[in-house]
Amino acid sequence: MHPAHFIFSLINGAVGNPAVLALAIILGTFILEDLTTVTVALLAADGIIPIPIALGSLYAGVIGGDISFYIIGWLASTHPRLARHLGNERIASLRTWLETRFVLAVFSARFIPGTRLPTYAASGFFRSPFAAFAGTAIVATLVWISGLFGATYWFGATAAWLGPIRWLIAGILLLALFLIGRKRVLALKPKGDSPAP
Repeated sequence: MHPAHFIFSLINGAVGNPAVLALAIILGTFILEDLTTVTVALLAADGIIPIPIALGSLYAGVIGGDISFYIIGWLASTHPRLARHLGNERIASLRTWLETRFVLAVFSARFIPGTRLPTYAASGFFRSPFAAFAGTAIVATLVWISGLFGATYWFGATAAWLGPIRWLIAGILLLALFLIGRKRVLALKPKGDSPAP
């Protein structure tokens, strides 16, 4: 089953029971958070999901996922085979790079596809201050999810006359957003054998 169909079925099947619906939305964010946000926003625009449940569940799921990445990195640093690499020159330069622009790196990773997992896991691996990480990740999540939800909700409400076609249009816009972000990430990658930042 395609992830988009699975997420839609999961969330749509939970409508009518607020607790199960909230849990389904949170689970959906762990699978594909942007797709879940778009799906939930369109369903909210149709009046199927209450906005407070939609946004509260999205925030909880995405923030929970971000903290999970940090914890995975932290747990990885406790493994003796991985911990011995902390003194490695290349790892040390990556650690210095992250520490010197920590808040900016954590905040911007939310908006650049493909950078969130490595940035958040590295934050945990290097034992960056959890309070600074969590605060920055929460603010970034509130900005991103609110913006994506709001734009999709507005589109869903104003383009109701398009009927089912608006789901296709929303999917195309989400794909375009992903491809633009991916192109930006590839443009930032070091060329050839040049050292990582």
